[in-house]
Amino acid sequence: MSENILKDRNVIFEFHTIGAYTKVTAMDTHSLTEISIQGPAQTPETTLKRNALRRLQYVLEKKGIL
Repeated sequence: MSENILKDRNVIFEFHTIGAYTKVTAMDTHSLTEISIQGPAQTPETTLKRNALRRLQYVLEKKGIL
């Protein structure tokens, strides 16, 4: 997967920490596709954001949008 494939798309992120976990929701505003991932609360935000982008890219490719 290319790291820059989503660079021209608007993606909205939401972070919710619940106990020992952080839930990250990412939504592509063009296709209105939304994904969510979970990770340990102590994981850096940049790592969670990168993982959410990778998951969103995977879903968009699977749907044939990318």
